[in-house]
Amino acid sequence: MEETLSRIVADLEDLRPPPAAASSSLLQPPPAVPESTLSDLHRLVGAGDPDLLDRFFEGLASKNLPPSSLAQCIGSAMDSGGNPRLSLLASDVYLSLLLSPNAPVLSLFAPMAFVSLLHSVRKSVRSRQAVPEEDSGSVARAPAKTKRKGGRRGSGSRRQVGNDVVEESEIDERLFFAVLEKLVSVMDLIHLDRFPDSLKSLVHTIAELPAMLPDSFCNLSVHRKLTNLCSQLLRAALRPEHGDQANSAAEVLKTLSPLIMLSKSEVRTFALSFVTNCMVDMGKECEGIKKAVVNLPKYLVQKAPEKSELRASAVESIMEIFRALEYSDQVRFVEYVVKMTEGKSSFRLLAVDLIVPIMMLLKDPLGVQANEVNNSWGLRCLQALIKRGSDLNSAIRARALSNLVHLAGFFTNDDRSCQILKGILGIGDGVSQKTEATVNNLLKIRCLDEKAAVRRAALNLVTKLTYFFSGSYDEILLKTMGMACSDPLVSIRKAAVSALSEAFRKFPDGIVATEWLHSVPRLISDNESSIQEECENLFLELVLEKISRAGSAGSPHNYSTPYELHDKKNDFERQIDLLFPNGVLGLLQEICNGEVVPWIKKICKSLGKKNQLRPVVATALQNMIKASESLWLSQSLPIEKWTAPQGAWFLLSEVSAFLPNAVDWQFLHHHWQLFDKTRLRCEIKTPLTHGDWHDDNDDVEACSVTWAGDRVFLLQTMSNISLELPSDPAADLAHNLLKRIEGFDMHPTEVNAHVKVLRTVCKQKALSAVEADALILRWVRQLLSKATQVIEKYISENTQANEEGSFFTPPRSGNRISRRSMTTSELLSQATIAAYTVGSLVIVCPSADLSTAIPLLHKIITSGDLHPKSKLLPASQVSLKQIALSLYIQGWLTMGKICLVDGKIAKRYIPLFVQELEKSDSAALRNNLVVMMADFCVRYTALIDCHLAKITRCLGDPCELVRRQTFILLSRLLQRDYVKWRGVLFLRFLLSLVDESEKIRELADFLFGNILRAKAPLLAYNSFVEAIFVLNDCCAHGGHFSSQTSQSESRLFSIRGTDEISRSKRMHIYTCLLKQMAPEHLLATFAKICAEILAAASDSMLNIEDATGQSVLQDAFQILACKEIRLPTSRNSTLESPEIDEESSGSGGTSTAAAKGRVISQAVRKSLIQNTIPIFIELKRLLESKNSSLTGSLMDCLRILLKDYKNEIDDILVADKQLQRELLYDMQKHESAKARSEAAETVAVMEKSGNNHTPQASTAPSGVSRQNKPSNELQSNSRVASALADAAAEATARSVLKEVNRGTSTPPLSSLKVPKVRSCNGATGSRGTTSNRPREVLESLRRQPFGSDDEG
Repeated sequence: MEETLSRIVADLEDLRPPPAAASSSLLQPPPAVPESTLSDLHRLVGAGDPDLLDRFFEGLASKNLPPSSLAQCIGSAMDSGGNPRLSLLASDVYLSLLLSPNAPVLSLFAPMAFVSLLHSVRKSVRSRQAVPEEDSGSVARAPAKTKRKGGRRGSGSRRQVGNDVVEESEIDERLFFAVLEKLVSVMDLIHLDRFPDSLKSLVHTIAELPAMLPDSFCNLSVHRKLTNLCSQLLRAALRPEHGDQANSAAEVLKTLSPLIMLSKSEVRTFALSFVTNCMVDMGKECEGIKKAVVNLPKYLVQKAPEKSELRASAVESIMEIFRALEYSDQVRFVEYVVKMTEGKSSFRLLAVDLIVPIMMLLKDPLGVQANEVNNSWGLRCLQALIKRGSDLNSAIRARALSNLVHLAGFFTNDDRSCQILKGILGIGDGVSQKTEATVNNLLKIRCLDEKAAVRRAALNLVTKLTYFFSGSYDEILLKTMGMACSDPLVSIRKAAVSALSEAFRKFPDGIVATEWLHSVPRLISDNESSIQEECENLFLELVLEKISRAGSAGSPHNYSTPYELHDKKNDFERQIDLLFPNGVLGLLQEICNGEVVPWIKKICKSLGKKNQLRPVVATALQNMIKASESLWLSQSLPIEKWTAPQGAWFLLSEVSAFLPNAVDWQFLHHHWQLFDKTRLRCEIKTPLTHGDWHDDNDDVEACSVTWAGDRVFLLQTMSNISLELPSDPAADLAHNLLKRIEGFDMHPTEVNAHVKVLRTVCKQKALSAVEADALILRWVRQLLSKATQVIEKYISENTQANEEGSFFTPPRSGNRISRRSMTTSELLSQATIAAYTVGSLVIVCPSADLSTAIPLLHKIITSGDLHPKSKLLPASQVSLKQIALSLYIQGWLTMGKICLVDGKIAKRYIPLFVQELEKSDSAALRNNLVVMMADFCVRYTALIDCHLAKITRCLGDPCELVRRQTFILLSRLLQRDYVKWRGVLFLRFLLSLVDESEKIRELADFLFGNILRAKAPLLAYNSFVEAIFVLNDCCAHGGHFSSQTSQSESRLFSIRGTDEISRSKRMHIYTCLLKQMAPEHLLATFAKICAEILAAASDSMLNIEDATGQSVLQDAFQILACKEIRLPTSRNSTLESPEIDEESSGSGGTSTAAAKGRVISQAVRKSLIQNTIPIFIELKRLLESKNSSLTGSLMDCLRILLKDYKNEIDDILVADKQLQRELLYDMQKHESAKARSEAAETVAVMEKSGNNHTPQASTAPSGVSRQNKPSNELQSNSRVASALADAAAEATARSVLKEVNRGTSTPPLSSLKVPKVRSCNGATGSRGTTSNRPREVLESLRRQPFGSDDEG
């Protein structure tokens, strides 16, 4: 060892520079200790012999080598960049020397050497992050699968040490932890208060080590060892001997903040654990450390990222630290968070996310236990959260509403907190009407928000708040949720269904049940299968199970005999409501609503196919009908006025198709006989002949209509269970049905039901299909024969009566006419039902012989065109259209059914249908003809295609029902591709967007906003410019004149006029179309409007002197200036990222595509506006030359374009200063004229209001002054208003081009072209001469408003 000691001292002495070079080496780093010397030093200090170390330091002193020079040389070795292991070895030697007994620590410690030590530690970790490839001749790779105890070593290189091969990674790991352990011990020997930079470097290095260490270097146990050492070093750095503890704590927390903000990892856990455990404990003894920890959450708030995932991790980290604070500090941070809700958008979003975990963490957030509800911090948090529900930023709105959902669920378990929350939210009892209206309005608006995430959050909030609602439900809010069930996004529809269903559970009757039935069952036709299943499950739970419970409880004997009352009918209604509570009767009544029936049928069919319908439902419905009948009879009321609970028979007819064994045949037979007995007493008149009948008993008529519907559903139920009937009852049923049909005295719906049941019985009871067809054909022929006889008899009777009435003079007696009229009325009713029966039979049996029926129907439908051949004699035939409208309409319906089954007849009669559709004055017939034409379009598409233009005329029909029916039918045909969007079809559909009927407008909005956008996304773009001409009925432009439409048709489907109502309707249509366009189509539409309208007007291709041409041009200006045609900006894209719904498919290339799209969009915008401005300039000159009133609209449009496209216009205006001056002057003149006009109106109003007041008594001595005072005031007001108008116009014009000039001052008005003023002798002030008129006179004339300035 003595030899090693001598060699070390000698090597160190050789490193000392000669005296001659000492002065020049001050600027150079000291030489590094060689590796051999470091190895010797390492063995020396590793021996642990104090005597050897004492002799080592004595040897250095004898050679005049101070310890500081040794530290510098070792520091240079640490800084050597060639070998990280050598640097780490030098660090280990240096720390060992400092820890050696009797070592001169003060002289041996050097700040630069300490920094070099920290640098070597960082360098060793970085070298492990990416091991460089070395030459294969010097280093051999270890197998990748090598694994040692203590962790995965990876494929580290190996070194030859003596006769052993040792992995270099093992050496690095051993040295690395040895250095850190010795560094912990050294921190007890040195004081870094004099070296703040060294302390800062230490903190930064140690805090970053856990994040820098690669996974291949350590496993979990090694990482735990590292974090323990780092915690000890950071804890040591916070001791007072190393400097001010507050500053040290601030530096440590600042360095740990990036680690705290990371997503979940071991590194984040280490940082949070050190802060919440070590620093919080140290803060109990040191106020400076405590203050730093308390302020850390505020610092993290400032550094929180904006991306949603990282922001969520930041919120979790902040809450971990918040949990470790004292209660008073927590409350102060809560107040800080509340103030954040009023800050910038990123702070508001973070504050909204922090409020929920804070309120869930702390006890008694609403001050319930302390009785300080009004002053509680939780109250302020809730109020801030509610306010953020109306934030301008959609992401903040969505998060605020979602967090309110979490809080509402959190407070549900505490009754006292529930009451306070209800008061804050403004729901429930004891809440002021103003507060309740405010909260309801918030939910109504947010459920219809433009952003999907906001709508979904609002619906979820409504679902959660339903638990707190009491009393009646807000009807408008219910309608809003019902509209959300038709949202284009699946998630929104699911949320709306959940909200409505929760409301239905809480409020099972009234308007909630009605809205649920009108909104949820229709989703059985949704494209999303999960929504269909949810719809079926909810119908089972909320409707069928509820009816099952009520029907099982309400047996016919579960009621008491009522007291004798004067009004037995009202008492019956009261008793039946008590028998079936919870709104079951109202639910059944709404089920049979015409708008709900199709969806209920589809749901029952789907449930039946899945075997999810239970027999208890059919049993319950039968019990309800029996109980109602028994209760009615118990009060001695006439049975002919009894009706079963509305909807019961309908629902039974639907479920019985899948539950035939659950329906009792005796029950059906009893009610069939009951209906048959009372049919003659309560005979119903068909709607087609209702005008010919007179009945004063409204109750009997209403009862008859209800019984007719119940008979139809009863017949359907009997048809459903006919397979289970024995042979004899089935034969009796068929015989009775045939007799009823032959009477031709039923309602048309009953006829259909009887025919269908009769066919079903024949098919199910026949031994074979051939026998069933033969049996059906036999009774069909029998019925056709009798029906044609009835129709022929009526026609002959009317013909005979007409002939007799034409030749008798004077007319016959009144009694005879009255008797004949009654007979004719009965024949008309029978003939009408007979004609309807023929149509029903044709549908059931298309192969039936119609040779006798078709001529009669032809005579009926052509009777409206009969004209007398001679003017001298009256016609021998009479028009059935005038005296028998019901038969006339029924004849068209039956002929339409025949055409559906016979193509040859359809080819001959379809032109007649189209002709009748055009000229008919009966709304009922037009409606039925539209339905038939839709059926023809499906069956005979080629035959109908040429008549579509005439069919679409019904979109402008005066009857709302016809317009709505036409819109719905054509929309369905368009979706199924039977009809194409071509020709005038699309343009005529546009008027439905502004129809007088609200229902038609809603249907049109849904068609254009959802269906059309997905099915034909380019349609709005391709037809936009043409729509402008068509809506204005403008034929002044040859390219948009259509010869296919007549002038009356074009007038019918246009919105002509320059009045405010017509313009607003047209603009509504334009904006709806613009909303369907993609950004590139908006730019293209902008260009097309400029090229095909503005350029056409400037080239005199569009006649601007024509009224329609002016309307087209004015619409073009308004469209170019509207916000819908502007491209969406990318501002706040980071904060808006949460608004992307899950239906939108995101990919890695989305941002790249978006960036590329923005670049292309900017280039196109620039090119577009450069081509547009010259058109505007030319058109402005043309309008000014014609003194057109459209100049103002052009200037308004140009002003908006100059603001929106200021970057693109910049190049044009900078290159042409004269154009810039002209635009500035013209805009200032226009704004001044407009402001003067507004000021004049204001002065006129002031004058009018002043004249209306009674003049006060004046102290003026003369009456002249009193008379002149109002005029003087008015003149003064006019001058002030004119001056203000001029100033406002100048400011407006300059503000528009201020940014375009980029700081260049706008040229003064004197430099512009202004009118020159002539002198008294006619001389003009020119460049070289001066005018003889004083300057003040010229200035006054220049300020005087000229008439020419007011024009345009």
